[in-house]
Amino acid sequence: YNESASIEKTVLEIERYAPEFDYMIINDCSTDHTEEICRKNGFPVISLPVNLGIGGAVQTGYRYALEKGYDMAVQVDGDGQHDPAFLNKMADHLEQHDLDMVIGSRFIEKKGFQSSGMRRIGIHYFTQLIRLLTGKVITDPTSGLRMAGRSVIKMFAYNYPVDYPEPESVTFALRHGKKVEEIPVVMRERSGGVSSISMTKSVYYMI
Repeated sequence: YNESASIEKTVLEIERYAPEFDYMIINDCSTDHTEEICRKNGFPVISLPVNLGIGGAVQTGYRYALEKGYDMAVQVDGDGQHDPAFLNKMADHLEQHDLDMVIGSRFIEKKGFQSSGMRRIGIHYFTQLIRLLTGKVITDPTSGLRMAGRSVIKMFAYNYPVDYPEPESVTFALRHGKKVEEIPVVMRERSGGVSSISMTKSVYYMI
C-alpha cells in the first residue's frame, strides 16, 4: 500500500536475484503512484478496488497462487525490507525438509536490521504466546517473508486473518498440523513509504 518509493527497486531485485520465480504485485488500492509505476514498467499487478488491509491483500496473493496452480508461494513486502536473494534458499529448505511453510527470521543469526527496541519487545511477546499455544518456538513471528507449500496456499486462500495477520496465521498453520520452520535471513530498513504500525497500533496489535 502506497509503496511508490520502493516498488520498482523491489521488483527489479526479484527479477535479478530470483529470476526463476513468477511474481504478482497486489496493489491494495494505493492512493499514490504505485499502480502507475507498475503499469509503466509492465509489472504484473492486481489492483484491488477497495483497501482490504494487510490480510486481504496477502490472501489475494494466495488465492491467485491457488487458482494458477502454483506449488509454492512466497510473500515479499513492497517496502524493500526483504532481500529476494534468500528466496531460492527458502524454496530449497521447504522442499528438502518436506515442510509446509518456511519463515525468514532476522533473529537467528542477528544480522542486518533488527527492528526497533519497542518492536522487539512485541515480537518476543508473540514468540512466547505462540509457544504457549502450539509448543513451537518461532523467533520472528511478525516476519512477512514467508514461503508456503501447496497445502498452506489452499488453506490461506480461503481462511486468512484480516488484522495484523503474521503471528495469527503462523499459529493457525501450526494448530492445523502444518510443518513450519525458520531459516536465517538478513533484512533491511524500509527504503521508503510509511509503516502501517504506529506506536498506538502496536498496542492494538499485541491485544
